[in-house]
Amino acid sequence: MHMMGRPLSIKVYNPANGEVIASVPFMGEKETKDAISSAYDAFRDWSKLTAFDRSSRLHKWYNLLIEHKEELAQLITLEQGKPLNEAIGEVVYGASFIEFYAEEAKRVNGDILPSPMPDRRLFVLKQPVGVVGAITPWNFPLAMITRKVGPALACGCTVVIKPSELTPFSALAAAELAIQSGIPPGVLNVVMGDAPKIGNSLLESRQVRKITFTGSTAVGKKLMAGAAETVKKVSLELGGNAPFIIFDDADLEVAVKASLASKFLYTGQACICTNRLLVQEGIYDKFMNAFSNAVKSLKVGDGFSEGVAQGPLINEAAIHKVESLVQDAISKGAKVVVGGKRHSLGLTFYEPTIISDVKNEMLIARQEIFGPVAPVIRFKTEEEAIQIANDTDAGLAAYLFTNNIQRSWRVSEALEYGIVGVNEGLHAYEVAPFGGFKQSGLGREGSKYGLDDFLEIKCICMGNMG
Repeated sequence: MHMMGRPLSIKVYNPANGEVIASVPFMGEKETKDAISSAYDAFRDWSKLTAFDRSSRLHKWYNLLIEHKEELAQLITLEQGKPLNEAIGEVVYGASFIEFYAEEAKRVNGDILPSPMPDRRLFVLKQPVGVVGAITPWNFPLAMITRKVGPALACGCTVVIKPSELTPFSALAAAELAIQSGIPPGVLNVVMGDAPKIGNSLLESRQVRKITFTGSTAVGKKLMAGAAETVKKVSLELGGNAPFIIFDDADLEVAVKASLASKFLYTGQACICTNRLLVQEGIYDKFMNAFSNAVKSLKVGDGFSEGVAQGPLINEAAIHKVESLVQDAISKGAKVVVGGKRHSLGLTFYEPTIISDVKNEMLIARQEIFGPVAPVIRFKTEEEAIQIANDTDAGLAAYLFTNNIQRSWRVSEALEYGIVGVNEGLHAYEVAPFGGFKQSGLGREGSKYGLDDFLEIKCICMGNMG
Protein backbone atom coordinates (compact mmCIF):
# COMPACT_ATOMS: atom_id res chain seq x y z
CA MET A 1 0.00 0.00 0.00
CA HIS A 2 1.21 3.50 -0.88
CA MET A 3 0.28 7.02 0.10
CA MET A 4 1.03 9.82 -2.38
CA GLY A 5 3.62 7.64 -4.12
CA ARG A 6 5.30 6.59 -0.88
CA PRO A 7 4.97 3.09 0.59
CA LEU A 8 3.44 2.90 4.05
CA SER A 9 5.59 -0.04 5.11
CA ILE A 10 8.66 -2.09 4.25
CA LYS A 11 8.65 -5.86 4.02
CA VAL A 12 11.49 -7.57 5.86
CA TYR A 13 12.64 -10.90 4.41
CA ASN A 14 14.32 -13.97 5.82
CA PRO A 15 17.34 -14.42 3.50
CA ALA A 16 17.44 -18.16 4.20
CA ASN A 17 14.05 -18.86 2.61
CA GLY A 18 12.95 -15.62 0.95
CA GLU A 19 9.79 -15.42 3.04
CA VAL A 20 8.42 -12.19 4.48
CA ILE A 21 8.94 -12.02 8.25
CA ALA A 22 6.83 -8.92 8.83
CA SER A 23 6.58 -5.27 7.80
CA VAL A 24 7.77 -2.09 9.49
CA PRO A 25 6.64 1.51 8.93
CA PHE A 26 8.28 3.36 6.05
CA MET A 27 9.52 6.59 7.59
CA GLY A 28 10.94 9.68 5.97
CA GLU A 29 11.67 13.35 6.53
CA LYS A 30 8.76 14.14 8.87
CA GLU A 31 9.32 11.18 11.17
CA THR A 32 13.05 11.88 11.31
CA LYS A 33 12.50 15.52 12.22
CA ASP A 34 10.07 14.40 14.93
CA ALA A 35 12.67 11.97 16.27
CA ILE A 36 15.34 14.69 16.25
CA SER A 37 13.04 17.03 18.18
CA SER A 38 12.31 14.27 20.67
CA ALA A 39 16.02 13.62 21.17
CA TYR A 40 16.76 17.34 21.45
CA ASP A 41 14.12 17.83 24.13
CA ALA A 42 15.25 14.73 26.05
CA PHE A 43 18.87 15.87 25.97
CA ARG A 44 18.22 18.65 28.49
CA ASP A 45 17.31 16.25 31.29
CA TRP A 46 19.41 13.24 30.27
CA SER A 47 22.63 15.28 30.11
CA LYS A 48 21.95 16.71 33.58
CA LEU A 49 21.67 13.31 35.25
CA THR A 50 24.72 12.25 37.21
CA ALA A 51 27.10 9.85 35.55
CA PHE A 52 26.19 7.36 38.28
CA ASP A 53 22.50 7.56 37.38
CA ARG A 54 23.18 7.02 33.67
CA SER A 55 25.52 4.18 34.60
CA SER A 56 22.83 2.46 36.66
CA ARG A 57 20.36 2.54 33.77
CA LEU A 58 22.92 1.24 31.31
CA HIS A 59 23.70 -1.65 33.65
CA LYS A 60 19.99 -2.49 33.74
CA TRP A 61 19.88 -2.40 29.94
CA TYR A 62 22.88 -4.74 29.78
CA ASN A 63 21.18 -7.18 32.14
CA LEU A 64 18.03 -7.20 30.01
CA LEU A 65 20.02 -7.81 26.82
CA ILE A 66 21.71 -10.82 28.41
CA GLU A 67 18.46 -12.05 29.93
CA HIS A 68 16.86 -12.02 26.46
CA LYS A 69 19.91 -13.13 24.46
CA GLU A 70 18.20 -16.25 23.09
CA GLU A 71 15.21 -14.32 21.73
CA LEU A 72 17.42 -11.54 20.37
CA ALA A 73 19.67 -14.09 18.67
CA GLN A 74 16.68 -15.77 17.04
CA LEU A 75 15.60 -12.39 15.73
CA ILE A 76 19.06 -11.74 14.28
CA THR A 77 19.18 -15.14 12.56
CA LEU A 78 15.67 -14.65 11.23
CA GLU A 79 16.31 -11.27 9.57
CA GLN A 80 20.06 -11.47 8.87
CA GLY A 81 20.65 -15.19 8.26
CA LYS A 82 23.77 -15.88 10.32
CA PRO A 83 23.96 -19.19 12.22
CA LEU A 84 22.24 -19.08 15.60
CA ASN A 85 25.44 -19.63 17.58
CA GLU A 86 27.01 -16.63 15.81
CA ALA A 87 23.89 -14.59 16.54
CA ILE A 88 24.12 -15.47 20.25
CA GLY A 89 27.75 -14.38 20.11
CA GLU A 90 26.68 -11.08 18.57
CA VAL A 91 24.20 -10.41 21.37
CA VAL A 92 26.81 -11.09 24.05
CA TYR A 93 29.37 -9.00 22.15
CA GLY A 94 26.88 -6.18 21.64
CA ALA A 95 25.81 -6.21 25.28
CA SER A 96 29.44 -5.97 26.38
CA PHE A 97 29.58 -2.39 25.07
CA ILE A 98 26.64 -1.37 27.24
CA GLU A 99 28.26 -2.93 30.30
CA PHE A 100 31.66 -1.39 29.53
CA TYR A 101 30.32 2.12 28.94
CA ALA A 102 28.10 1.90 32.00
CA GLU A 103 31.37 2.01 33.94
CA GLU A 104 33.17 4.43 31.61
CA ALA A 105 30.33 6.92 32.19
CA LYS A 106 31.86 7.51 35.62
CA ARG A 107 35.31 8.17 34.16
CA VAL A 108 34.64 11.17 31.91
CA ASN A 109 37.23 13.20 33.75
CA GLY A 110 38.30 16.80 33.26
CA ASP A 111 41.54 18.53 34.21
CA ILE A 112 42.93 21.32 36.35
CA LEU A 113 45.67 23.07 34.39
CA PRO A 114 48.67 24.96 35.79
CA SER A 115 47.99 28.63 35.13
CA PRO A 116 50.67 30.99 33.78
CA MET A 117 49.05 33.80 35.83
CA PRO A 118 49.02 33.73 39.65
CA ASP A 119 45.45 35.06 39.91
CA ARG A 120 43.93 32.74 37.30
CA ARG A 121 42.64 29.17 37.61
CA LEU A 122 42.16 26.97 34.55
CA PHE A 123 39.77 24.04 34.35
CA VAL A 124 38.85 21.65 31.53
CA LEU A 125 35.37 20.13 31.42
CA LYS A 126 34.13 17.41 29.09
CA GLN A 127 30.47 17.77 28.14
CA PRO A 128 28.16 15.73 25.87
CA VAL A 129 28.07 16.89 22.27
CA GLY A 130 24.25 16.69 22.07
CA VAL A 131 21.97 14.81 19.69
CA VAL A 132 23.68 12.01 17.75
CA GLY A 133 22.55 10.53 14.44
CA ALA A 134 23.63 6.86 14.30
CA ILE A 135 23.38 5.03 10.98
CA THR A 136 23.99 1.30 11.32
CA PRO A 137 24.39 -1.66 8.91
CA TRP A 138 22.66 -5.02 8.46
CA ASN A 139 25.60 -7.36 9.07
CA PHE A 140 25.66 -6.87 12.86
CA PRO A 141 22.20 -5.40 13.41
CA LEU A 142 22.43 -5.33 17.21
CA ALA A 143 26.13 -4.96 18.01
CA MET A 144 26.68 -2.00 15.70
CA ILE A 145 23.90 -0.19 17.55
CA THR A 146 25.17 -0.86 21.05
CA ARG A 147 28.75 0.01 20.05
CA LYS A 148 27.53 3.50 19.12
CA VAL A 149 24.70 4.04 21.57
CA GLY A 150 26.64 2.81 24.62
CA PRO A 151 29.26 5.58 24.64
CA ALA A 152 26.77 8.20 23.45
CA LEU A 153 24.36 7.58 26.33
CA ALA A 154 27.21 7.21 28.82
CA CYS A 155 28.43 10.70 27.93
CA GLY A 156 24.94 12.19 28.25
CA CYS A 157 24.03 12.39 24.56
CA THR A 158 20.71 11.35 23.06
CA VAL A 159 20.45 9.34 19.85
CA VAL A 160 18.41 8.94 16.68
CA ILE A 161 19.18 5.51 15.21
CA LYS A 162 18.66 4.71 11.55
CA PRO A 163 19.11 0.91 11.24
CA SER A 164 19.28 -0.90 7.92
CA GLU A 165 15.87 -1.47 6.38
CA LEU A 166 17.01 -5.08 5.84
CA THR A 167 17.34 -5.77 9.58
CA PRO A 168 15.19 -3.34 11.60
CA PHE A 169 13.79 -5.74 14.20
CA SER A 170 17.03 -6.10 16.15
CA ALA A 171 17.15 -2.32 16.58
CA LEU A 172 13.53 -2.14 17.68
CA ALA A 173 14.01 -4.96 20.19
CA ALA A 174 17.13 -3.34 21.64
CA ALA A 175 15.33 0.00 21.95
CA GLU A 176 12.37 -1.64 23.68
CA LEU A 177 14.70 -3.21 26.25
CA ALA A 178 16.37 0.18 26.75
CA ILE A 179 13.00 1.70 27.63
CA GLN A 180 12.31 -1.17 30.03
CA SER A 181 15.64 -0.47 31.72
CA GLY A 182 14.58 3.05 32.65
CA ILE A 183 16.16 5.03 29.83
CA PRO A 184 13.64 7.87 29.37
CA PRO A 185 11.51 8.37 26.24
CA GLY A 186 13.28 10.50 23.66
CA VAL A 187 16.77 9.49 24.72
CA LEU A 188 16.82 6.67 22.17
CA ASN A 189 14.79 6.97 18.95
CA VAL A 190 14.54 4.65 15.94
CA VAL A 191 13.62 5.68 12.39
CA MET A 192 13.64 3.39 9.34
CA GLY A 193 12.55 3.56 5.75
CA ASP A 194 13.62 6.16 3.19
CA ALA A 195 17.40 6.09 3.71
CA PRO A 196 18.27 9.20 1.62
CA LYS A 197 15.59 11.35 3.25
CA ILE A 198 16.41 10.12 6.75
CA GLY A 199 20.11 10.70 6.14
CA ASN A 200 19.58 14.17 4.70
CA SER A 201 17.33 15.14 7.59
CA LEU A 202 20.02 14.12 10.08
CA LEU A 203 22.69 15.99 8.12
CA GLU A 204 20.68 19.19 7.65
CA SER A 205 19.45 19.52 11.21
CA ARG A 206 21.35 22.01 13.37
CA GLN A 207 20.08 20.14 16.41
CA VAL A 208 22.08 17.04 15.43
CA ARG A 209 25.68 17.63 16.47
CA LYS A 210 27.28 14.33 15.53
CA ILE A 211 26.92 11.62 12.89
CA THR A 212 28.28 8.13 13.50
CA PHE A 213 28.11 5.68 10.61
CA THR A 214 29.13 2.11 9.83
CA GLY A 215 28.85 1.10 6.20
CA SER A 216 30.40 1.54 2.77
CA THR A 217 33.18 3.99 2.02
CA ALA A 218 31.10 5.56 -0.76
CA VAL A 219 28.22 6.43 1.58
CA GLY A 220 30.67 7.52 4.28
CA LYS A 221 32.18 10.08 1.92
CA LYS A 222 28.73 11.50 1.15
CA LEU A 223 27.90 11.77 4.85
CA MET A 224 31.21 13.46 5.56
CA ALA A 225 30.56 16.02 2.83
CA GLY A 226 26.98 16.59 3.98
CA ALA A 227 28.01 17.08 7.60
CA ALA A 228 30.33 19.91 6.60
CA GLU A 229 27.41 22.32 6.03
CA THR A 230 26.60 22.40 9.75
CA VAL A 231 30.14 21.40 10.89
CA LYS A 232 29.05 18.27 12.72
CA LYS A 233 31.41 15.83 14.34
CA VAL A 234 31.66 12.70 12.19
CA SER A 235 32.94 9.23 12.99
CA LEU A 236 33.04 6.67 10.20
CA GLU A 237 33.69 2.93 10.26
CA LEU A 238 33.95 2.07 6.59
CA GLY A 239 35.01 -0.72 4.27
CA GLY A 240 38.04 -2.95 4.65
CA ASN A 241 40.35 -5.05 2.51
CA ALA A 242 41.97 -7.19 5.18
CA PRO A 243 45.17 -9.08 4.29
CA PHE A 244 45.86 -12.35 6.12
CA ILE A 245 49.61 -12.93 5.84
CA ILE A 246 51.04 -16.40 6.48
CA PHE A 247 54.84 -16.62 6.68
CA ASP A 248 56.85 -19.80 6.19
CA ASP A 249 57.57 -20.07 9.91
CA ALA A 250 53.91 -19.90 10.94
CA ASP A 251 52.24 -22.71 12.86
CA LEU A 252 50.29 -24.35 10.04
CA GLU A 253 47.49 -25.71 12.20
CA VAL A 254 46.97 -22.37 13.92
CA ALA A 255 47.03 -20.49 10.60
CA VAL A 256 44.49 -22.80 8.96
CA LYS A 257 42.08 -22.66 11.88
CA ALA A 258 42.35 -18.88 12.12
CA SER A 259 42.01 -18.31 8.37
CA LEU A 260 38.86 -20.44 8.31
CA ALA A 261 37.29 -18.28 11.01
CA SER A 262 38.61 -14.98 9.69
CA LYS A 263 37.24 -15.61 6.20
CA PHE A 264 34.07 -17.65 6.63
CA LEU A 265 32.52 -16.56 9.93
CA TYR A 266 29.43 -14.43 9.27
CA THR A 267 29.52 -15.76 5.65
CA GLY A 268 32.38 -13.32 5.10
CA GLN A 269 30.02 -10.40 5.64
CA ALA A 270 32.11 -8.40 8.10
CA CYS A 271 34.37 -5.43 7.47
CA ILE A 272 37.26 -7.07 9.36
CA CYS A 273 36.90 -10.45 7.64
CA THR A 274 39.90 -11.57 5.62
CA ASN A 275 39.67 -10.28 2.06
CA ARG A 276 43.04 -11.52 0.75
CA LEU A 277 45.17 -14.46 1.89
CA LEU A 278 48.88 -13.81 1.35
CA VAL A 279 50.85 -17.06 1.69
CA GLN A 280 54.64 -17.32 1.52
CA GLU A 281 55.89 -19.75 -1.11
CA GLY A 282 57.65 -22.12 1.33
CA ILE A 283 54.42 -23.01 3.16
CA TYR A 284 52.04 -22.40 0.26
CA ASP A 285 51.38 -26.00 -0.85
CA LYS A 286 50.95 -27.37 2.68
CA PHE A 287 48.65 -24.53 3.62
CA MET A 288 46.50 -24.83 0.49
CA ASN A 289 46.02 -28.55 1.01
CA ALA A 290 45.02 -28.18 4.67
CA PHE A 291 42.93 -25.07 4.07
CA SER A 292 41.06 -26.68 1.16
CA ASN A 293 40.15 -29.72 3.25
CA ALA A 294 38.92 -27.47 6.07
CA VAL A 295 36.79 -25.35 3.74
CA LYS A 296 35.22 -28.42 2.14
CA SER A 297 34.01 -29.50 5.58
CA LEU A 298 31.98 -26.32 6.19
CA LYS A 299 28.24 -26.95 6.39
CA VAL A 300 26.04 -24.42 4.60
CA GLY A 301 22.38 -23.91 5.44
CA ASP A 302 19.65 -22.12 7.33
CA GLY A 303 21.08 -20.52 10.45
CA PHE A 304 18.56 -22.34 12.62
CA SER A 305 19.79 -25.78 11.45
CA GLU A 306 22.13 -27.80 13.66
CA GLY A 307 25.83 -27.66 12.78
CA VAL A 308 25.55 -24.94 10.14
CA ALA A 309 28.76 -22.90 9.80
CA GLN A 310 27.68 -20.61 6.97
CA GLY A 311 24.33 -19.02 6.26
CA PRO A 312 23.06 -17.15 3.21
CA LEU A 313 24.23 -13.84 1.85
CA ILE A 314 21.92 -11.01 2.82
CA ASN A 315 20.21 -10.52 -0.57
CA GLU A 316 20.42 -10.99 -4.32
CA ALA A 317 22.57 -7.89 -4.83
CA ALA A 318 25.18 -9.32 -2.47
CA ILE A 319 25.43 -12.65 -4.27
CA HIS A 320 25.58 -10.92 -7.66
CA LYS A 321 28.59 -8.94 -6.44
CA VAL A 322 30.35 -12.10 -5.26
CA GLU A 323 29.63 -13.88 -8.55
CA SER A 324 30.91 -10.91 -10.53
CA LEU A 325 34.19 -10.72 -8.61
CA VAL A 326 34.79 -14.47 -8.94
CA GLN A 327 34.12 -14.44 -12.68
CA ASP A 328 36.38 -11.43 -13.18
CA ALA A 329 39.21 -13.21 -11.36
CA ILE A 330 38.75 -16.39 -13.42
CA SER A 331 38.76 -14.40 -16.66
CA LYS A 332 42.13 -12.91 -15.64
CA GLY A 333 43.83 -16.23 -14.87
CA ALA A 334 42.78 -17.16 -11.34
CA LYS A 335 41.71 -20.74 -10.62
CA VAL A 336 38.86 -22.08 -8.50
CA VAL A 337 40.21 -24.58 -5.96
CA VAL A 338 37.02 -25.11 -3.95
CA GLY A 339 33.46 -23.94 -4.62
CA GLY A 340 33.11 -21.05 -7.01
CA LYS A 341 29.36 -21.04 -7.58
CA ARG A 342 25.94 -20.75 -6.00
CA HIS A 343 25.10 -23.48 -3.54
CA SER A 344 22.57 -26.15 -4.48
CA LEU A 345 20.30 -24.74 -1.74
CA GLY A 346 19.55 -21.87 -4.11
CA LEU A 347 18.38 -18.38 -3.09
CA THR A 348 21.43 -16.43 -1.84
CA PHE A 349 23.50 -19.36 -0.60
CA TYR A 350 27.02 -19.46 -2.06
CA GLU A 351 29.56 -22.25 -1.76
CA PRO A 352 32.57 -21.62 0.50
CA THR A 353 35.19 -20.80 -2.10
CA ILE A 354 38.97 -20.70 -2.50
CA ILE A 355 40.60 -19.07 -5.52
CA SER A 356 44.31 -19.46 -6.27
CA ASP A 357 46.71 -17.65 -8.63
CA VAL A 358 45.21 -14.32 -7.65
CA LYS A 359 47.09 -11.11 -8.45
CA ASN A 360 46.70 -8.01 -6.32
CA GLU A 361 45.58 -6.04 -9.39
CA MET A 362 42.44 -8.17 -9.82
CA LEU A 363 39.13 -6.68 -8.70
CA ILE A 364 38.67 -9.48 -6.18
CA ALA A 365 41.80 -8.24 -4.38
CA ARG A 366 40.91 -4.55 -4.73
CA GLN A 367 37.26 -4.54 -3.66
CA GLU A 368 35.67 -5.69 -0.43
CA ILE A 369 34.14 -9.08 -1.29
CA PHE A 370 31.69 -9.35 1.62
CA GLY A 371 31.12 -12.99 0.89
CA PRO A 372 32.55 -16.51 1.45
CA VAL A 373 35.38 -16.31 -1.08
CA ALA A 374 39.07 -16.60 -0.15
CA PRO A 375 41.45 -15.25 -2.83
CA VAL A 376 45.00 -16.55 -2.28
CA ILE A 377 48.11 -14.62 -3.34
CA ARG A 378 51.57 -16.20 -3.24
CA PHE A 379 54.53 -14.06 -2.09
CA LYS A 380 58.30 -14.52 -1.66
CA THR A 381 59.65 -12.01 0.85
CA GLU A 382 58.52 -10.08 3.91
CA GLU A 383 58.96 -6.82 2.02
CA GLU A 384 56.76 -8.06 -0.81
CA ALA A 385 54.03 -9.12 1.62
CA ILE A 386 54.00 -5.69 3.26
CA GLN A 387 53.89 -3.97 -0.12
CA ILE A 388 50.95 -6.08 -1.30
CA ALA A 389 49.10 -5.70 1.99
CA ASN A 390 49.42 -1.91 2.00
CA ASP A 391 48.57 -1.50 -1.70
CA THR A 392 44.96 -0.51 -1.05
CA ASP A 393 42.95 2.56 -0.09
CA ALA A 394 41.51 0.63 2.85
CA GLY A 395 43.21 0.24 6.22
CA LEU A 396 40.87 -1.33 8.75
CA ALA A 397 42.18 -4.77 9.81
CA ALA A 398 45.17 -6.95 8.94
CA TYR A 399 46.46 -10.28 10.23
CA LEU A 400 49.86 -11.96 10.21
CA PHE A 401 51.06 -15.39 11.26
CA THR A 402 54.65 -16.04 12.23
CA ASN A 403 56.63 -17.58 15.09
CA ASN A 404 59.38 -14.96 14.72
CA ILE A 405 58.87 -12.31 17.39
CA GLN A 406 61.06 -9.74 15.61
CA ARG A 407 59.15 -10.20 12.37
CA SER A 408 55.79 -9.94 14.13
CA TRP A 409 56.80 -6.56 15.52
CA ARG A 410 58.35 -5.27 12.27
CA VAL A 411 55.38 -6.23 10.15
CA SER A 412 52.81 -4.98 12.67
CA GLU A 413 54.46 -1.56 12.65
CA ALA A 414 54.72 -1.50 8.86
CA LEU A 415 51.10 -2.42 8.13
CA GLU A 416 48.93 0.63 7.44
CA TYR A 417 45.93 -0.63 9.38
CA GLY A 418 44.11 0.42 12.54
CA ILE A 419 43.69 -3.15 13.80
CA VAL A 420 46.40 -5.80 13.54
CA GLY A 421 46.15 -9.40 14.69
CA VAL A 422 49.34 -11.39 15.31
CA ASN A 423 48.66 -15.13 15.23
CA GLU A 424 45.04 -14.10 15.63
CA GLY A 425 42.48 -14.05 12.83
CA LEU A 426 39.73 -11.84 14.24
CA HIS A 427 39.71 -9.51 17.18
CA ALA A 428 37.17 -6.95 18.29
CA TYR A 429 36.61 -6.34 21.97
CA GLU A 430 34.74 -3.70 23.93
CA VAL A 431 37.96 -2.72 25.74
CA ALA A 432 39.96 -2.19 22.52
CA PRO A 433 39.75 0.69 20.02
CA PHE A 434 38.13 -0.25 16.70
CA GLY A 435 38.74 1.82 13.58
CA GLY A 436 40.84 2.19 10.47
CA PHE A 437 43.47 4.15 8.58
CA LYS A 438 43.11 5.78 5.17
CA GLN A 439 39.65 5.40 3.59
CA SER A 440 38.47 2.90 6.20
CA GLY A 441 37.20 5.70 8.37
CA LEU A 442 37.62 8.31 11.08
CA GLY A 443 37.54 7.99 14.85
CA ARG A 444 37.44 4.94 17.07
CA GLU A 445 34.67 2.84 18.59
CA GLY A 446 35.02 0.74 21.71
CA SER A 447 37.51 1.29 24.56
CA LYS A 448 37.99 4.51 26.49
CA TYR A 449 38.82 6.22 23.19
CA GLY A 450 35.28 5.54 21.99
CA LEU A 451 34.00 8.30 24.27
CA ASP A 452 36.04 11.06 22.64
CA ASP A 453 33.82 11.86 19.65
CA PHE A 454 30.72 12.17 21.86
CA LEU A 455 32.28 14.87 24.02
CA GLU A 456 33.06 18.56 23.71
CA ILE A 457 36.02 20.02 25.59
CA LYS A 458 35.40 23.28 27.42
CA CYS A 459 38.08 25.40 29.08
CA ILE A 460 37.05 27.61 31.99
CA CYS A 461 39.27 30.41 33.28
CA MET A 462 38.46 31.90 36.68
CA GLY A 463 40.01 35.32 37.25
CA ASN A 464 40.72 37.48 40.28
CA MET A 465 41.63 34.42 42.33
CA GLY A 466 44.76 35.90 43.91
